[in-house]
Order: sequence, then C-alpha cells, then structure tokens
Amino acid sequence: MERKNFEKLVEEALEEIPQKFKKHLQNIAVIVEARPSRETAEQLGHSPFDTVFGVYHGVPLKHRGPFYGNIPPDVITIFQESIERRCPTEKQIKEKVREVVFHEIGHYFGLSDKDLKDIEKKIK
Repeated sequence: MERKNFEKLVEEALEEIPQKFKKHLQNIAVIVEARPSRETAEQLGHSPFDTVFGVYHGVPLKHRGPFYGNIPPDVITIFQESIERRCPTEKQIKEKVREVVFHEIGHYFGLSDKDLKDIEKKIK
C-alpha cells in the first residue's frame, strides 16, 4: 500500500475516536514509519524479530502534574510494514490500523498493556 493511503487510514482511525476522549488529546503527534528500529524494539523489551505495530512516547495524561507544559509533543508511531506483513487484505489493514491507533491512544491516557488487553477482550 502506498504510504499516502496508509496515512489516510491512520487519519480515519483518529477521526473515529469518541469525542469524550478526543477532547483530551493535546500536544500529540501521530506519525507513520516503515518499521521500528532495533533500538525501539529493544526499548520495548522485544527482540528485533518480534512484530511491533505501534509505540507511544510521552508522559501519559494521568501522570501529568500542574507544572506540565512547554515540552515537545508526545508521539505515537504506527509501523506500516509491520501491519502490512500481518494483514493480507486492505480491509484487515484498516481494522489493524484502527486497533493499533486506539491501543496507543490508550497508553496516552495511562492505560497499561494489561488494561488494554482486558478492554479489548470485553469488546470482542
């Protein structure tokens, strides 16, 4: 899939975030990269051979105090090649992009991987 089309799927997923959450998203950038670097995988506790679909870098909203400010934006990175390797159809790519974007937004709000897996089980 062309990068431009993939980025459009990411934009669509961001638009689908419910307003009650979207209104709290501030100072955050969402970018697309081809794949995670070896350093990124290692920082996340993964081997370079593990599949990483996305990553959140920043200070989760629930950990910000009254003096939080004047800092660069938090960043969510979505890894296009990782998703495309796992999803053979465009429909599956779109669904995975939405899942990953929502998952990383969950980290922005301070949810752990365990919290997010529990939520995902309840909605499936």
